[in-house]
Amino acid sequence: MLQRVTDDVLVHQSELLRNNTVVVRGPSGVLLVDPGVTDTELRELAQDLRELGDQVTAGFATHPDWDHVLWHPDLGEAPRFGTARCAESLRELRAQPDWRTRVREGLPPEIVDEVPLEPFGLVTGLPQGAIELPWEGPAVRVLEHPAHSPGHAALLVVASRVLVVGDMLSDVFVPMLDEAREGSDPVEDHLAGLRVLESVADDVDVVVPGHGSVARGPQVRARIDLDRAYLHALREGLEPDDPRIGPDVPAGWEWVRDIHTGQARGVAQRRAAAGSAGEGPAAGEGPAAGEASAR
Repeated sequence: MLQRVTDDVLVHQSELLRNNTVVVRGPSGVLLVDPGVTDTELRELAQDLRELGDQVTAGFATHPDWDHVLWHPDLGEAPRFGTARCAESLRELRAQPDWRTRVREGLPPEIVDEVPLEPFGLVTGLPQGAIELPWEGPAVRVLEHPAHSPGHAALLVVASRVLVVGDMLSDVFVPMLDEAREGSDPVEDHLAGLRVLESVADDVDVVVPGHGSVARGPQVRARIDLDRAYLHALREGLEPDDPRIGPDVPAGWEWVRDIHTGQARGVAQRRAAAGSAGEGPAAGEGPAAGEASAR
C-alpha cells in the first residue's frame, strides 16, 4: 500500500477519492497525516506499518472534513493533532446528539458502511498560532491558512522538503471553496491560502495533496499557478480553462464539473448581491447556495 516519496516520507492512496495518507518516519515512530478512508484500508495501513517495524506516535488532521479526521483502533492511541480551530469545529460536531447520522449523511454512498466512526474526529487542538508540530521526529512546520475549511493547515517536513497540503493543489479536484460566512470571501480566502503555500515553495521539492497525484519539482509551482488561474476566472465571471473540468478528465471524475458549476453559481450570486447596494440578496438566494453541491 505504501509508496515511498522520500527516505522518510511515504504515501498511501485510497481507492475511491484518491485520498492520500502521509506517513512521516521518525526515530521512535511515525506521524500519520489524514489516514483513510475505509475500515479495510485503515487495517491494511496499520498492518503495513507493523511490517515496517513502525508504530504510530502522532497523528495530524489537516482540516475537519470527514475524510481527513478518521482513525482506527489498529493504529493505536497516539495523540492526534490539528489546529485549534479544526479541533473546535470537531468538538462542536461531536457534541451534537445526532453527529453520527450527520457524518453518515455526508459520506459517499459507496462506502457509507465502511467508514469507522468511533474514533472519528478525536483531535487535540494545537496552541493558537502554533508553528511546529510537537512530536519526537523530524521538524514539521504547521502552516495554517483560511482556504477551503476552518482551521486548514499544511505541514512542511523541513529536512525532506515535502509539503503536505490537505485539500489544496490537487490534480483531480479544482479548488474547493469554503462556505461563505459573514465578513468572508471564499475566493479571497482561497487565494490567501495559496499565498501561504507559495511562501514556502522555494523550500519544497515535493507536494502531497489530499487527493490525486504527488507533485514534484516544477509541478509544485505549476499547481499553485493553475489553482490561482481557476480562482481568478471565478472571481471575474469567466469559464476557467482548466484540465480538471475539461473534456479529458479521467473516467469516473466527470462529476468534478458539478463542483465547479455550483461554485461558479455561488460566486456569481454574491457578485450580483454586492452590486445591488442596499437591496440585499434576492429571495431564496444565499451565499452558500452555490457551494452546497461542492462540499
